[in-house]
Amino acid sequence: MHMDDMDELRAWLIALRTPGLGPGGLRERLDAAGRNIEKVVGRLRRHPGSLGEPAQAWLTRPDEALLASDLAWLAEPNHRLLRCTEEDFPPQLEHIPQPPAALFAVGDASLLLYPQVAIVGARGASASGLAHARAFARALAQAGFAITSGLADGIDGAAHAAALDAGAATLAVIGTGPDRVYPRKHHALARRIAECGVVVSEFPPGTAARADHFPRRNRIIAGLALGTLVIEAGLRSGSLITARLAVEQGREVFALPGSIHNPLAHGCHRLIRDGARLVESAAEIIETLAPAARMLGGELAVRLHRGLDTGAARQPAVESIAGGSSDQTDDREDSPQRRVLRELGHEPATLDELARRTGHSTAVLSSTLLMLELDARIESLPGNRYQRLPDAR
Repeated sequence: MHMDDMDELRAWLIALRTPGLGPGGLRERLDAAGRNIEKVVGRLRRHPGSLGEPAQAWLTRPDEALLASDLAWLAEPNHRLLRCTEEDFPPQLEHIPQPPAALFAVGDASLLLYPQVAIVGARGASASGLAHARAFARALAQAGFAITSGLADGIDGAAHAAALDAGAATLAVIGTGPDRVYPRKHHALARRIAECGVVVSEFPPGTAARADHFPRRNRIIAGLALGTLVIEAGLRSGSLITARLAVEQGREVFALPGSIHNPLAHGCHRLIRDGARLVESAAEIIETLAPAARMLGGELAVRLHRGLDTGAARQPAVESIAGGSSDQTDDREDSPQRRVLRELGHEPATLDELARRTGHSTAVLSSTLLMLELDARIESLPGNRYQRLPDAR
């Protein structure tokens, strides 16, 4: 790693670990410093303001062993600190309450840009609830959506596993450091997600599970997804927090009805009374979200392929998530869609093979492939492969 890059990463880690600063305070200072993190840290050291003695002590003499451990973690393959100043930071998160300033990622960070559906629900889910989670995750994944959840026991774990079994992408947003797994029983599942999807956290390495971390995690789950599906939730379930946050962020909320005698159906019934969409099949979710997914994919393809200014490209993408619709199919000869169709030919190809053939990044390809799939010009196959449909032009 270049020395300048190492210095910048070190400054980010110092800022992210500064007690009392938080993502809002860090972003405010970034804007004031021309989005230069080293200037932010320098100004904090000179003028810590009202951050308090723990912040002053940390900024004056940071724990060098801890920073070295963080940098060693980031040096591992497929580990990344995705910063809000970078072009591929997910625009979906820019207008949520207290957007994260950075995310620690294990796996394919480009999946954060992919159109997603969140599936959440009870930890102590029933057998039928788990079966519903698997069926909806599989169907939504086959339709081209990435499945996002929180790696919790019950519904979350079932949705992640079903997406992986279908050969599709899944994202786990966790409430611990990226090097920790909670609950412990999901160690093997977390490894699978890191290999075939991405595990993300706003908490630095070594952060243990704490009760107040999980509502913070939920705002990111809701913010990344085009819509949130709740499958079984009690009246005091954390899944209702995720659903409320999704509504506040202008996203769709879907709820699965259940028996009036099942306590885990009461939370879903409350959501439905409060305006969530009652759904009985994945097709209803796909139909509702397809226009927003197409527009988000189009905006991201333009932004990533042409290198547009970050701020200029973010706003339309966020508007599209909130419910806009647009036909983003681009049939120009030099468009990413036409290039992918030409290179796909008549034999299935993996995402990596298409990246080599087209020269496009994984993020551009992901959004392009989703748009082609929504237009019924290609289909996704197990193993992250894609097949051109016979009538596709």
